[in-house]
Amino acid sequence: MKIGMFTDTYFPQLSGVSTSIKTLTDELRKQGHQVIIFTTTDPKAEEEQDIVRLASLPFLSFADRRIAYRGFDRCLKIARSMDLDLIHTHTEFSVGLTGHYVASRLKIPLVHTYHTMYENYTHYIMDGMLLQPSHVRALSKQYCNRADGVIAPSQLTQDTLRDYGVTVPIQVVPTGVPIQAVKIDLRQDLRQKMGIQAEDTVLLTLSRLSKEKNIQEVLEAYKELRQTNKNLQLLVAGDGPEREALELYCRKHHLEVDFVGFVDHEHVSDYYQIADLYLNASQSESQGLTYLESLVNRCPIIAKENDYLKSIMVKDSFGRLYTNQETLAEVTAEFLAEQAAGQIAPIQASDLYELSSEKFADEVLAFYQKIQEAYAKEEHDLFDVFFNKIKQGVRELVIGDKIDR
Repeated sequence: MKIGMFTDTYFPQLSGVSTSIKTLTDELRKQGHQVIIFTTTDPKAEEEQDIVRLASLPFLSFADRRIAYRGFDRCLKIARSMDLDLIHTHTEFSVGLTGHYVASRLKIPLVHTYHTMYENYTHYIMDGMLLQPSHVRALSKQYCNRADGVIAPSQLTQDTLRDYGVTVPIQVVPTGVPIQAVKIDLRQDLRQKMGIQAEDTVLLTLSRLSKEKNIQEVLEAYKELRQTNKNLQLLVAGDGPEREALELYCRKHHLEVDFVGFVDHEHVSDYYQIADLYLNASQSESQGLTYLESLVNRCPIIAKENDYLKSIMVKDSFGRLYTNQETLAEVTAEFLAEQAAGQIAPIQASDLYELSSEKFADEVLAFYQKIQEAYAKEEHDLFDVFFNKIKQGVRELVIGDKIDR
């Protein structure tokens, strides 16, 4: 199969979306499929085969995210020359709209993955004054209903999209990750280089340092834990707009925390293998790739409970979930005590297939084939459908849902 991936975000921009696309692309290519990625330019990007970059600018308040401002016809020309079988969009914005244009002109099916729960991010755009949750719901509904099928990374995402009014087929396919080999020697070398003693217990949090990731909740729990366990160390990996405020909090409370900054994707697994426990207090994850990355590196997790996490925390060795800020330190301390007492078995490779990138790609490919078959049975002009639905969507936004048709 020949597949075109369309995304506003891709490496060197580090994000869960970038990681998900690369993981899927790598696995599909292993199976013999041809994949080309259409994405935005980036000042740090190097030229790579099978990656088409469209002229772009930084996107509003997201200084490290970009939006394309041209490239429709260029993408169409390339896609036509490759004789693509299917378009897979991973964004609702500029490059995603380009993907819709290409699919409509080539008359091929389009699958969309809804990666981001945007209602948690509206505060970034003019402090929430420009874009409200109601706008997110309307725009998400309109975009997804223009696809032939939608992939939801979790049951929570699917339920949310149905609540928005999305009616096209939706398949829940959690993103998987490659199963990593445990590198005992590397773990010891890295811990030694970072000055970590053999008796130290290393806690890790790794994410973009932004409000919705809720890093301060981890810092507050760490402050409480350190009162009774001086052998704890906390590594905060990642960068973002909240870093300065978080470092100020640590100085104010005399907390020794190692802010390691941005971590290249190829070195992310090193940090999970250094750590003894991964902490995540995020309130905005639809799939939470960092959870999976931690587990496949045999690092248990402590995270805030949600339906998605309850579905993957199937082994006692995987860690624990907590319900509110007041219980994070308590749950962490209890798990560490059980670990120290030998009551928690190490995570085994055999426990991890359900989280693997191989299973992820197989399920996505099966959905592609299902959508292709359904598309072949329908005779419709996608070009007209695409622009008619845009026109309808604009009317709904401006006038409201109750309009005369």
